[in-house]
Amino acid sequence: MTKTIVVKQIGSPVRRPAKQRATLIGLGLNKMHKTRELEDTPSVRGMVNSIPHLAKIIEERG
Repeated sequence: MTKTIVVKQIGSPVRRPAKQRATLIGLGLNKMHKTRELEDTPSVRGMVNSIPHLAKIIEERG
């Protein structure tokens, strides 16, 4: 069974650099308070850690 994490968007991408917006889109987030369940990989964790003011991990499963 693979480990997964639940990521929630907590900040708006308005007036943020294009790189941060692209990171949100890469995570599958585009609206406030939207959550996604993603596979727990180093690349996904790195994406979330690069934008802690816009997204956070709310739950770890598996």
